[in-house]
Amino acid sequence: MDYVRYVSDLGLAARAASRAVACASTQLKNAALLAAADALDAGRAGLLAANGRDVQGAIGRDLEPALVDRLRLDDARIDAMIEGVRQVAGLPDPVGTVTDLAYRPSGIRVGRMRVPLGVVGIIYESRPNVTADAAALCIKSGNAVILRGGSEALESNRAIAACLARGLDLAGLPGTAVQLVAHTDREIVSALVASPAAVDVIVPRGGKGLIERVSRDARVPVIKHLDGVCHVYVDASADAGQALAIAVNAKTQRYGTCNTMETLLVDAAVAAQMLPPIAAALGEAGVELRGCPRSRALVPQALPATEEDWYAEYLAPILAVRVVDGMDEAMEHIARYGSQHTDAIVTQHHGRAMRFLREVDSSSVMVNASTRFADGFEYGLGAEIGISTDKFHARGPVGLEGLTSQKWIVLGEGQVRG
Repeated sequence: MDYVRYVSDLGLAARAASRAVACASTQLKNAALLAAADALDAGRAGLLAANGRDVQGAIGRDLEPALVDRLRLDDARIDAMIEGVRQVAGLPDPVGTVTDLAYRPSGIRVGRMRVPLGVVGIIYESRPNVTADAAALCIKSGNAVILRGGSEALESNRAIAACLARGLDLAGLPGTAVQLVAHTDREIVSALVASPAAVDVIVPRGGKGLIERVSRDARVPVIKHLDGVCHVYVDASADAGQALAIAVNAKTQRYGTCNTMETLLVDAAVAAQMLPPIAAALGEAGVELRGCPRSRALVPQALPATEEDWYAEYLAPILAVRVVDGMDEAMEHIARYGSQHTDAIVTQHHGRAMRFLREVDSSSVMVNASTRFADGFEYGLGAEIGISTDKFHARGPVGLEGLTSQKWIVLGEGQVRG
């Protein structure tokens, strides 16, 4: 198969569709999303049948039960997928928003307007609901999208993408604004990420190996994060109750998410007071602790931490713990071992809180709150297409605005430059 030609054909169709979606009114985009949601509802039987084939194939390939569960659709999950598309239709439309409009001495007015990125390529694994979620966000933000899901969900993704395209067509937008890569060959991913003629930006959603490969091979911008090595620092002035609640929630509310705390840092001035009750609560939750020598002196049940533990994204009930001498040492630890994802301080000292916000160079920095809040829905974005730890326009949870850019606009009344 000619993978480059295949990707080129997808890109040509997506480019043409993206121009139509980019200039579509908010009302038309919303109508298309609502029609797509209705098509998903009407196609429920076909979705379940397609998903059944995927699930049987996954079981036949001896995939882990957790992966099979992520793959499986039922009526409740289809309802949630439909509701997600409808919720995106209800979100404010960023496209066309004009900001910072100001007069210049020449008499012209200069400002910025939000515009779509163009064609977004999304590479993801397992969960078929991502097909609907990602496509809805791209359409609402005025983009076309090329979707490449995991091979284990191919039948499900085909059925979902067909429903979405049907809804677009019914509303008067080109169904080719949502296209699914219909082949599982890994070489197609390499061709897609190296084709600036086909896509304007790539969003990989999946494990670290996938994201590393996409980042290495891409010739177009990539919106991504590699690791979620998130920290909570308990300052000397922290409220003990807040510190306990935040540390336990940041670690145990969910283990397998990128915004879960992986390292707890505690100021030496309060470690004897605060660390043992936090460790006891985490122990009751089944969390294994791996500590520095000073931590283990206070929490003898903790295992010795290695250098690798400070870099680890466990995604499991394991937590690294270190006692530090003040905020400077805490921030130095975060800068050295962190992944610029999400880091929090627990403190009652306003000056230290503000300094932590300014100096910790992560995509989300928090004061007196659990790192688990680093999420598009919790931030009021309505939905997110992923998390970015890069330093261009999209950083942190990426919602509709992160799928747009800005262009300069100039309004004049006949001015010419002298």
